[in-house]
Amino acid sequence: MDKHSPIQITLEQRDDAVTITQWVYSTLRQAVMLGQLPPGRAVTIREMAALLDVSPMPVREALRQLAAEGALEIQGNRRVMVPRMTAMKFSELVEARIALESHAAGQALPYIDAQRLAQMRTLDEQIDAAEATGDAETVMRVNQDFHRLIYTANPHQVTMPLIESLWLQLAPFMRVAAAYLDEYYQIDRHHEAMDAITRQDPVALKLAVAADIRDGCAFASSPETLQQLLSA
Repeated sequence: MDKHSPIQITLEQRDDAVTITQWVYSTLRQAVMLGQLPPGRAVTIREMAALLDVSPMPVREALRQLAAEGALEIQGNRRVMVPRMTAMKFSELVEARIALESHAAGQALPYIDAQRLAQMRTLDEQIDAAEATGDAETVMRVNQDFHRLIYTANPHQVTMPLIESLWLQLAPFMRVAAAYLDEYYQIDRHHEAMDAITRQDPVALKLAVAADIRDGCAFASSPETLQQLLSA
C-alpha cells in the first residue's frame, strides 16, 4: 500500500435536496467502502476539502460521523486516516460478518423471487468481467451490491446497518485481497448461493455465504500478506 500516492475519490452529482454535509458524508463513506482511502495514507481535512471542492466545515462534520462508525480516525494533527488494524480485530470483524450475514441470508431466503435471483446472476457476471480486467474497485462495489440484494429481500430485516458497519471497517483492507483472489478463491461461492436459493435450501445458503466471506478474507491467513495488512 503506497502511503504517498494521490487519492482519487469518485464524486457523484449532488441532488439539490441533499445538503453539502450529507453529500460529503455519502461521498466519503463510499470512498471508504470501495477502498479509495488506502490504509496508512493520512490526509488533512483541508486536503480532503480540496479533493471534494467544498469548505472544510462539511468535511469536518462528515468525518465526525464516519469516525463514530469506526470507518475513519481523526488525529490530533487534523489529519484523517483509516484506523490501524490488528490480527485479532481483523479476525473478529470477519467472524462478525459471517454470523450476521449468514443469519441475514437465511432470513431473506423466503422473500427472494425469480426477478431478484436474475438480478443476482447479472451482478455475478459483472463481477467476473471486472475480475478478468483486474478492476478491483468494481469487484468490491458489485460484490457488495450482490450481498445487499440478498439481505434486503427480507422486508423485516434490521441487520443491514450492522453489516454495512462491518464492511466499512474491513473494506480498505479488502483491496489487498484483489491480488490474491485466484490463489484463495477457488470455488465460486456466489454460484453456490444462487443454487441454494433456487432449491430454497436455507442451510446451503448460509454455508455458501459463510464460505464466500472466509474465502474472500483468506489472504490474511498468509504471514506475508497479514504483515502487509498490519504494517499499513
